[in-house]
Amino acid sequence: MTNTIDSEHKTIEELSLNHWQSLSTLLYDGWVLRFAKGYTKRANSVQPIHYSTLDVHEKIEECERIYASNQLSTIFKITPFIQPDHLDQLLQDKGYAVVDFTYLQTRSLEHIKEPEHQAVQIDEQLTTTWLDHFCRLNQVNDLQRETTEQMLHNIRTKVGFISLLIDGQVVACGFGVIERGYIGLYDIITDANFRNRGLAEQMILHLLHWAKKQGATSSYLQVVANNAPALKLYAKLGYSEIYSYWYRVKESSES
Repeated sequence: MTNTIDSEHKTIEELSLNHWQSLSTLLYDGWVLRFAKGYTKRANSVQPIHYSTLDVHEKIEECERIYASNQLSTIFKITPFIQPDHLDQLLQDKGYAVVDFTYLQTRSLEHIKEPEHQAVQIDEQLTTTWLDHFCRLNQVNDLQRETTEQMLHNIRTKVGFISLLIDGQVVACGFGVIERGYIGLYDIITDANFRNRGLAEQMILHLLHWAKKQGATSSYLQVVANNAPALKLYAKLGYSEIYSYWYRVKESSES
């Protein structure tokens, strides 16, 4: 049973990499090195999730050289699936700091409450209008916008880009990606002037119903451990933790 659970959890970890794309990847002896011009740790870090054969100390040093040559800090994503399994301790010994402790949470798509707020739009293709609102609400600058657009275009499975409107104005947005029976939720954001009205909950309910119609049976999301409002919302929506992860970060010599 444990092996089945571990396999399912690793599947979700794979999905999370597919659903938040980088601009390029480099495969290195079972490790996946991701690059996206520094926009988000998820897309600019080492994912050591496959069996490794080379000397781990040499591999870490090579990763540092590769990221430094790309003007990026060296970042490792530490999950329950890391290879080798003592990598986290090695990185700590080498001076890597822990940042962004995060929970991976899931819920079944059975018995989803019906949303009350009906003024939403779900686009299955990325549009300039949606991206405009996404960048405005997330305070994404022009350089990051170009990177974000490329990353979103790199997603190869079904995507729903959702916008929630009040009086014709988009005040919240986010997106969900469907693959292998799961919908992963990403960047659920509400305009600061419209928070604490339950709009994120309404938007998520719409995405979950949309995903269920597409054949999905479960949902996952990732939430940083110190984001108390989000944790409260996701608990209300029936999400619960299945594993946690964090990043180990070593600053580049240029920074």
